[in-house]
Amino acid sequence: MRERPISDFIRHHFRHFNAATVVDAAEAYVAHLDGGDKMMVTLAGAMSTAELGCSLAEMIRQDRVHAITCTGANLEEDIFNLVAHDHYERIPNYRDLTPQDEQDLLDRHLNRVTDTCIPEEEAMRRIESIVLDEWQAADSSGKRYFPHEFMYRVIRSGRLEPHHQIDPANSWLIAACEKNLPIFVPGWEDSTLGNMFAGAVIRGDVKNVHTVRTGIEYMTELAQWYIRETENHSIGFFQIGGGIAGDFPICVVPMLEQDLEREGTRLWGYFCQISDSTTSYGSYSGAVPNEKITWGKLGIDTPKFIIESDATIVAPLIFAYVLEAAGASAGFASDQQTTLQRAV
Repeated sequence: MRERPISDFIRHHFRHFNAATVVDAAEAYVAHLDGGDKMMVTLAGAMSTAELGCSLAEMIRQDRVHAITCTGANLEEDIFNLVAHDHYERIPNYRDLTPQDEQDLLDRHLNRVTDTCIPEEEAMRRIESIVLDEWQAADSSGKRYFPHEFMYRVIRSGRLEPHHQIDPANSWLIAACEKNLPIFVPGWEDSTLGNMFAGAVIRGDVKNVHTVRTGIEYMTELAQWYIRETENHSIGFFQIGGGIAGDFPICVVPMLEQDLEREGTRLWGYFCQISDSTTSYGSYSGAVPNEKITWGKLGIDTPKFIIESDATIVAPLIFAYVLEAAGASAGFASDQQTTLQRAV
């Protein structure tokens, strides 16, 4: 057997355009870690519903990821999938749905994300009741936690275990919890659980709206983490999608350098973005990496990559490449590996 079937396949077939950039970005990711440095991964879009945990969880377990910034949706949807996977429905013909078809899904309490419907009762409401207990316990004791800390508390309580419908090894949030990985969740308020928390405050089930720490407090935590980690390491930035998950954390460097006037603040040491946002006028998600030089985020010599493609396809390939380079299992079944070997 070939020792690195995924990497060999990618290097052999991915030779030009976005494909070649996949190879360059993966090799630079490996070089960054081999130099003793660390990596932040940011998650936008619906990557948890796309089950990125199948590859991301192993990246976390093998210390190929050292921090995550994600949307509130990605934080909660990994857990929704964990406890309600059997009740999800896939809609392969989603492009052909009529407004009435969409209404019919709503009437069945199925919330559609592209070709996948999240079941409200089995996923959202099941998690709401468990998390509400944590919110109320913190509220009554005067304690405050970040959104990801509440999720860690839920996982560690064991209350989800009877409801597992996937292998927990494929949950990136469980892997992060086991590592006590730093997670930053800007804009949590627009997530489903954020809406539910607002409802709990309005009903009076939670008395203190500040029971859940958010926003500016996350930025101060991120700043402290970045200062501490960059004393001995360069931090890379692997961005999946655009939006607040990427915009928020990358700004910590110019904030430290320009607003706090901390001389010698390290720039991000690696940058890769996978997004289907093409370069456009005024779009940050579609901005080429060099634009970030003018904002004091990246340097002239920072390895920079932008892959204009579908992250649900590209990210697992890069993660598999990085894991194989580390000598770790890439999490692919043996039959998948054999197929790729034959293709090579």
